[in-house]
Amino acid sequence: MELQYVIALGAGIAVIAGIGAGVGIGIATSGLVQALARQPEASGKILPMFFLGVALAESTAIYGLVVSILLITRLG
Repeated sequence: MELQYVIALGAGIAVIAGIGAGVGIGIATSGLVQALARQPEASGKILPMFFLGVALAESTAIYGLVVSILLITRLG
């Protein structure tokens, strides 16, 4: 297998990190809606933790995108 094919495969696998981030954000949003439906007065404590979790999940997607871009630039 040539190195270019391996680099392209690695870039594709790195982009798959976005799928995990999307699923994680969806699960977190579902949990937030359920928690706020049960106790709306606790939104002041729940929302900051929600945004922290979403930021951490999104950072994994951004890392995957950066890795894939770095790999794609090595193809040329």
